[in-house]
Amino acid sequence: MKQHAALLIFLMLVAFPGCKKEEIKETVTDIDGNVYNTVTIGSQVWMVENLKVTRYRNGDPIMKITDQTAWLNSTIGAYCNYYNIDSNSETYGHLYNWLAAGDARKIAPVGWHIPTYEEWFALQYFLGDYTVAGGKMKKAGTEYWMSPNAGTDNSSGLNGMPGGMRTNSAPGYFSGLRYFGFWWSATEESTNPLYAHYRSLRHDSPVAGWGSTFKNEGLSVRCIKD
Repeated sequence: MKQHAALLIFLMLVAFPGCKKEEIKETVTDIDGNVYNTVTIGSQVWMVENLKVTRYRNGDPIMKITDQTAWLNSTIGAYCNYYNIDSNSETYGHLYNWLAAGDARKIAPVGWHIPTYEEWFALQYFLGDYTVAGGKMKKAGTEYWMSPNAGTDNSSGLNGMPGGMRTNSAPGYFSGLRYFGFWWSATEESTNPLYAHYRSLRHDSPVAGWGSTFKNEGLSVRCIKD
């Protein structure tokens, strides 16, 4: 009887392949209603898109600042879009200063947070040496990344995007769209209270970079699950 039942199930699967169970991927929704896909990498779960939220968890607005002087002088959290063009956020997400990323009201959805310096490194170590890990983190192809998008296969599924940054010195005060991606960590620089740590990817290298920069610069944000 068991053999007949097993044969019947096999024949049904062959005859009706559409009945095969589909893989369900987890999503997360921010307070504005933006829905983000996610990916599990090792023991971590990451968003595969840059953050687009405009409010903190409690509903308070994050200040949108377009004027460069006001941006540099801001003592509160703020966000903008690359070149102050709103449509850029649809693809690359918003750019946030660290005061927004580090605000106690939280910009990450409930159950998620801004990754620490150590969590970014844990991701890198899982993917391999820093000289190749970046290629496993970048979205493949040259639709979004400038050619050559070197050493990229996006095997991690992280879909790293080159959102550039808002700087306090470059001509036009925006730099690197399609060439570089910069993401805040939640970790402040221990030797300089004006700085916080970030991670970076670039179009011409598979390297996963890191460093620290002024908290008033505008970088992308990715979130990791608690």
